[in-house]
Amino acid sequence: MKAAVFVEPGRIVLEDKPVPDVGPNDALLRVTTTTICGTDVHILKGEYPVARGLTVGHEPVGVIEKLGSAVQGYAEGQRVIAGAITPSGWSNACLCGQCAQDGAGTPHGFKAMGGWKFGNTIDGCQAEYVLVPDAMANLAPVPDGLSDEQVLMCPDIMSTGFSSAESGGVRIGDSVAVFAQGPIGLCATAGAKLSGASLVIGVDRLPERLRMAATLGADAVVDSSRQDPVAEIMRLTGGRGVDVAIEALGTQATFEAALRVLRPGGTLSSLGVYSTDLTIPLNAFAAGLGDHRIVTTLCPGGKERMRRLMAVIAARRIDLSAMVTHRFRLDDIESAYEVFAHQRDGVLKVAITP
Repeated sequence: MKAAVFVEPGRIVLEDKPVPDVGPNDALLRVTTTTICGTDVHILKGEYPVARGLTVGHEPVGVIEKLGSAVQGYAEGQRVIAGAITPSGWSNACLCGQCAQDGAGTPHGFKAMGGWKFGNTIDGCQAEYVLVPDAMANLAPVPDGLSDEQVLMCPDIMSTGFSSAESGGVRIGDSVAVFAQGPIGLCATAGAKLSGASLVIGVDRLPERLRMAATLGADAVVDSSRQDPVAEIMRLTGGRGVDVAIEALGTQATFEAALRVLRPGGTLSSLGVYSTDLTIPLNAFAAGLGDHRIVTTLCPGGKERMRRLMAVIAARRIDLSAMVTHRFRLDDIESAYEVFAHQRDGVLKVAITP
């Protein structure tokens, strides 16, 4: 099969690899659509280490090609998705209610990103086939009538973005600021609105992303290339600050700005993947006396999470298919990375079809 493989920092290339063997609890998925994530770009740049020769990607939509001998409740030929995070269902983390942390460890010399296996510790989804571990815990049938592109955001960015509102405890009537309106930030904006926030403020530098933010639920947008976002958010909230600030880029500047716009006792919900150490400014943190909460969230996975997200889409509460702005064949994966990694031509998300 063809697969996009990490070779070295700066190089992800298409290579031929064997189709995976199927173990008793596995399922072999024939990938019909996948995409590129910002985390894949961190891998490409060498900012997040993975093994050389690993197939990258963690957002599969496809058809079950073959089922392991112990897998029940599914049929070959069935359309399914699997989350970017693939919990076993029986680990200590899962039994403690932290399914996303199933498998957290130190395979690369630092604390790995929980249960993220696809394209991290096992071969991923930017390929013609992908092996899904613990299939009964992770495969979610796609409802009839939903296209690949309608459910393409569910495995990662929709789950991740929505989780920022959930972890941040967004309540009816809250004010929420979302720093960065890339794909995950846009989903965070949508998730905050669906959670009942009465004022959602989207912050970015790119006009097309701010326009999309307004479409997905932002009540106000702030162009950080033209305005000081902290001053403008404080103005929009009458000097009170926001109840929840969501950081969705992974930089010191956005993390610090998110902290500075919090009301006393507010929550900073961090989604960014950081590649350098963070520092916390003394005054923004009120010297540790402001009753602030800082929470981090890794994309929730598993079949029940995927079912719930697809139910939201099937009920037409949200439509994220407009976020797919570019389409490539798997044969053109290197061109897809060039466009996505450098944010060319107004790209938000790309659809990759083997």
